[in-house]
Amino acid sequence: MIVPMKKVFVVTRASEREALLGALRDLGVLHLEPADPSAAAPEQLRSALRRVQQAEQALAAVAPSGEAPDLSASEAAEEVLTITRRVEEHRSRLAALYREAEGIRMWGDLRRDRLDALAEAGLEVRFYAVPAEDAGEVRGECVERLGDLPGGRVLVAVARREGAPDVPDSAELLSPPRRDRPTILAEARRADEALAADMRRLGELAHLAEKLEAERRRLASEVAFAAALAGGMQEADLFGVQGWAPAGRAETLADDLARQGIAAGVDTREPAPGEQPPTLIGYPAWARPIKGLFDMLGTVAGYREFDVAAPFMIALPIFAAMLIGDGGYGLVLLLGPALAYRRAARMLGAEFTRLLLVVGGAAVAWGLLNGSFFGVVLYDPVIPVDMSEQSRNLVMRISFYMGAVHLSLAQLWAGVALWPSLKMLSKVGWAVFVWGMLGVVKYFVLNDAYFLDPSTPWPYLLGAGAALAIVFASPSRNPAKMLGVGLAGFPLSMLSTFSDVISYVRLMAVGLASGVLAASFNELAVQSGTWIIGVPVLVAGHALNIGLCVIALFAHGVRLNMLEFSNNLGMQWGGYAYQPFAYVRPEETTA
Repeated sequence: MIVPMKKVFVVTRASEREALLGALRDLGVLHLEPADPSAAAPEQLRSALRRVQQAEQALAAVAPSGEAPDLSASEAAEEVLTITRRVEEHRSRLAALYREAEGIRMWGDLRRDRLDALAEAGLEVRFYAVPAEDAGEVRGECVERLGDLPGGRVLVAVARREGAPDVPDSAELLSPPRRDRPTILAEARRADEALAADMRRLGELAHLAEKLEAERRRLASEVAFAAALAGGMQEADLFGVQGWAPAGRAETLADDLARQGIAAGVDTREPAPGEQPPTLIGYPAWARPIKGLFDMLGTVAGYREFDVAAPFMIALPIFAAMLIGDGGYGLVLLLGPALAYRRAARMLGAEFTRLLLVVGGAAVAWGLLNGSFFGVVLYDPVIPVDMSEQSRNLVMRISFYMGAVHLSLAQLWAGVALWPSLKMLSKVGWAVFVWGMLGVVKYFVLNDAYFLDPSTPWPYLLGAGAALAIVFASPSRNPAKMLGVGLAGFPLSMLSTFSDVISYVRLMAVGLASGVLAASFNELAVQSGTWIIGVPVLVAGHALNIGLCVIALFAHGVRLNMLEFSNNLGMQWGGYAYQPFAYVRPEETTA
């Protein structure tokens, strides 16, 4: 449920403005809306927060090692940022040095200092690129073949005390590199040692991660407080703030402030039609894991839109299970986060980790129906998922019927929201039309009965749905206008409905592809003939396939909810999250 909001105005004496903000922060109920949108905390304070955040992020992937240094949080943050910049410089320099060394590999371990010493001793060394068949014609006091060159040539060094060496006309004089390879590799070793020392220091600084987190929370609270102070309204001896609060809490705010010892005037009102309050969703306990997905995607429903947590929480695990297509992979997604729950929750968030557990459980259930675990069919399945035409048609049929249910429910829900407007009947018409379009899709894809055959329900569903959708698309006292508007928008909407229904075929296609890949990796492992090769092939192959399944969950499972379902529902996802002015909790990050 999207929690009703009220606009709140709070006014007190200017001398008590900091006390008022302190009390509001303690209560943690008011989503502040600055009177001056450009108001912000001082740049010095925001910069300090950014630097601590950057240091905390830099240490997130570093395992603690060695002894913890005795540093303050700000000192640790500065050292982490300095080392991080230096590590990037080391890595960039190492890459450049190895490229330079590779470019002169043909010169082998030639040393420039030794060439210079030979020159001082009166012995000149020249280098030639000579066709391999002419290499024997090179004459000098000392001739050394250094290596092969592209194009069937060889690199030859010729030493002579006086005069030019005797070489064939096909020889090409080459200049030795400005820096020799041993010198470059020695510099690379020094850079590598410096990089290792910096990484060891980062390991020591990683012990201070909790101290940095505490400092980040403190600075975030200070930044929020300073921004609230700057964004308040001040007139003569009065100071006021405005914002949004849940309706139930808004009505008791004056009493709550009084209990905090703050004498303030509080006024509340309902949101005006043109205003957009922040969105606070009261998730049912069973649907709360879907919040992890919304947080990861950064999507927020508008205040006047729909709370889609429940339908998403029902549909997404079912779609994900069909996309994964294998009970063994479901076990991995179920047991992996379950056995390492604390670490997974810290990295992915508690809600998203629980969502993975639900998805894993659904995939195991689907695996029990199709009998497939890690690409091996263990028994006769209830719903076979294989390359046979019968299997493909069955799973496609299931996918299309699921799509029809999904889309028609979205249209009916949108219609209920329009009650008592006659436009509601247009949405009912589209819900009926979706089922008629299911017959069209089945005819073209599955070669089912012709969708205009009067012995089937499809023509009646198409006709009735189209009539309602057209006539009530724009209710008016002018029948000609109603028909004109409805007919104008119908063709594109009809094509969109066909596209939406057929889009659910991805549930079959991706799930089948996952099963084929799993079976192929099993076959490769068996054909290797030895467990030394077979086991790595199995592990790497199935790990890759599980990764592809997770990608499919976002690319296809999320799409069917965020696009097909949401578009039919009329969702714009144009909201912003309710973020009350409060102390920053450990899991929060304030930019």
